[in-house]
Amino acid sequence: MSRSLKYDIPGVDWRRSMADAYEFGIHSLFEPDYTAPFPLVVEIGFGRGEFLLELAAKSPDVAFFGVEVSWKRVLKMARKVARAELGNVRLVAGRGEAILQDCLPEQSVQEIWVNFSDPWPKAAHAHRRIFQPPFIHRAAQVLEPAGVLKIATDDPIYAVQIDEVLSGEPLLHNVHAPAPCIGEDPARIETSYEQDWRTEGRTIHFFDYVPQNVPQNVPRKAAGAASES
Repeated sequence: MSRSLKYDIPGVDWRRSMADAYEFGIHSLFEPDYTAPFPLVVEIGFGRGEFLLELAAKSPDVAFFGVEVSWKRVLKMARKVARAELGNVRLVAGRGEAILQDCLPEQSVQEIWVNFSDPWPKAAHAHRRIFQPPFIHRAAQVLEPAGVLKIATDDPIYAVQIDEVLSGEPLLHNVHAPAPCIGEDPARIETSYEQDWRTEGRTIHFFDYVPQNVPQNVPRKAAGAASES
């Protein structure tokens, strides 16, 4: 028997509409709690939301914006954010491509995270994959000069496409060059999805790209770095 969907929010409801994001921009959705300029981190496709929750809990002075195409997942996430009493999170049900293109000015985002997006394995559905040249180009434009684009996938075929698209973007530089990506990142928050896939023996591919032509000694401590013990 499936569980019924709970619609009540046990606290502040931090969901926002795509219409507000379009009209006023994402930064305005954090006002008056945060006054621009403030560090902004965007996660596209937050799924269960555990990654975004931990990021936000660890960095209360950073604004975290989560976008997810499934409104049910956004609803469930809103309940989790309310229970955690996190005031630095805003949520929108929508497409990441639209958010980057229409709601964010250039050089305005500290970090963009895309974790384990749907690989759409069938050839006929390949056009639905989020990692296409226009998406990556816009991501490069909205990153701050010291920003970072962080991507993870467990699908080896999708990893090849991601590498091709990323390496073809002249505005971005691969942190791990000459390797396309890395398979282990101890400093990164590990989600339950990732734990399950590692148990199944899958290889995880982590891509980290930064704006091109920026001195490589510029500090780039990702918000998703694990706390030191």
